[in-house]
Amino acid sequence: MTAHFRPIRRRGIPRLSRNQWGSGTSVWAADDHRAPDVDQITVAEGVAPPPYIRDVLELTAGETVCVRTRRYIMEGRPVMLSASYLPQHLVTDSPITQADTGPGGIYARLADLGHAPAHFREEIRVRMPSADEAAQLAIPADRTVIKLVRTAFDADGRAVEINEMTMDSAAYVLEYAFDA
Repeated sequence: MTAHFRPIRRRGIPRLSRNQWGSGTSVWAADDHRAPDVDQITVAEGVAPPPYIRDVLELTAGETVCVRTRRYIMEGRPVMLSASYLPQHLVTDSPITQADTGPGGIYARLADLGHAPAHFREEIRVRMPSADEAAQLAIPADRTVIKLVRTAFDADGRAVEINEMTMDSAAYVLEYAFDA
């Protein structure tokens, strides 16, 4: 990152509020009024998930996922890689399988399908990047990345999306403010 780059303040709790995505507003709007742009996006359907994804999504052998991968940039610099895994049978023929999911993004579309996120779990780790991650993020191989994995659950407690985010650690401040 250049010396003038101001880290993105990611407000973890307000950004996932139903009021945010349910109103058609991007989750990024809850952050510090700067939203990164997506410069690369792919959507792949009918993908055999890795075992840990299959287990969390409670898929049976042979069930597939829709995988949405994105690279986000801010001020011309890559800041995050993201891969969302959604049960294929849940999202087939929906806007989730398109590059542009529409207002409110994936969560609003899951709500349209009757599987609105009702609960989220985020797990955060800091680690060294793989060679591919360092190249995609244009960072030195010795700079850490933040690995944030968010699972969205519907009202029945079923996991409906897993989003694996790999963030340049110099580009983010993770903020979690909540009542006691």
